[in-house]
Amino acid sequence: MDYDWSEADLAFRDEVRGFLDARLTPELRRAGRLATSVYPDHEASMRWQHILHERGWAAPAWPVEHGGCDWSLVQHYIFNRESTLAGAPALSPMGIRMVAPAIIAFGTPEQKSYYLPRILTGEIFFCQGYSEPEAGSDLASLTMAAVEDGDDLLCTGSKIWTTHATEANWIFCLVRTSRDGKKQQGITFLLIDMTTPGIEVRPLVMTSGEEVQNQVFFDQVRVPKSNVLGQIDNGWTVAKYLLVHERGGAASPWLQVMAQGVADAAANQPGQDGNPLIDDPAFSAKLADARIRTEVLEILEYRTLSAMARGKNPGPASSMLKVLGTELSQRITELALEAAGPRGRVYQPHATEPGGPIAEFTPPADGYRSGEDWQAVAPLRYFNDRAGSIYAGSNEIQRNILAKAALGL
Repeated sequence: MDYDWSEADLAFRDEVRGFLDARLTPELRRAGRLATSVYPDHEASMRWQHILHERGWAAPAWPVEHGGCDWSLVQHYIFNRESTLAGAPALSPMGIRMVAPAIIAFGTPEQKSYYLPRILTGEIFFCQGYSEPEAGSDLASLTMAAVEDGDDLLCTGSKIWTTHATEANWIFCLVRTSRDGKKQQGITFLLIDMTTPGIEVRPLVMTSGEEVQNQVFFDQVRVPKSNVLGQIDNGWTVAKYLLVHERGGAASPWLQVMAQGVADAAANQPGQDGNPLIDDPAFSAKLADARIRTEVLEILEYRTLSAMARGKNPGPASSMLKVLGTELSQRITELALEAAGPRGRVYQPHATEPGGPIAEFTPPADGYRSGEDWQAVAPLRYFNDRAGSIYAGSNEIQRNILAKAALGL
């Protein structure tokens, strides 16, 4: 990628910076800076989405006719990086970045005209119904049944690890409509209104104490066939297309900001010898390795985005990005926890902006915090990032995909 910005690129960067300076409030910056996972505080994220939508920048990667921006690859890079540097809270990926591209690719004109504008405004907020208690990385083994009943499908079963299901008013699900043929056959991609009778949501308490994930139960839930995306029994095609968007994305700006934060913290934290931790050769070598790998990831991301901009399918590159991005994030959160020192072992979520309610925790009456806010964030990010190598298809599965698709093994 050419890092010598043109005058037009610099003008766009200044436009983005001006917008962020004007519209990104201190409260929103705090929500982004103190987020404990890839999912920031829901209300802050939605407030930021509304502001972006007013500017026409909520979904810049969408086709222009559906509300996207006719930006170059460089402009997408500039916008992502400047937003991250400014501390903007992330937007939920389930609607804008995941199901929306699938609706654009496979939806009927009626589905596009109904869902896409409402996803942009936040009127419709999607969660993802893929994993089941017995079908995680082996997603094709899913058993949630959808039985045809006239113009409807009756859905019975459960989905698990469903992020923000308590906030969502729609869910996109993979359901079993046939058991004939291979297990990848007979799967249907279905859009379900969460207010439909027969749906129950039960929060799950994560290791970090947050209630962001949920299990969703369906008991004879009646869904119109008009909510099928693509064709009945051919949902695996839609699911594979969506997973490319879930596994891809631009993680490098966020990882670069995280790594810089670790470097800044280590410069002010004493190591075992009393000198700044950043001067410890072992620690600085680990941090340098992570930062170099993050630069490599950035190049891979934009090579992939460049191919997609030319209409090419990223194919196994999305698996490569998923493996590298999640494992680098885990590595950097480990270094952040090391830099946080003893104060990073104190459980104090009240000093953070978690992505969901904190279970069974009562903050101190006086709001006392041990150390700085980033030291409170470090352990929660560490725990949350352990799931990164599992969700969106475990990294072991991704390596199998790469072995077959890229190496021919």
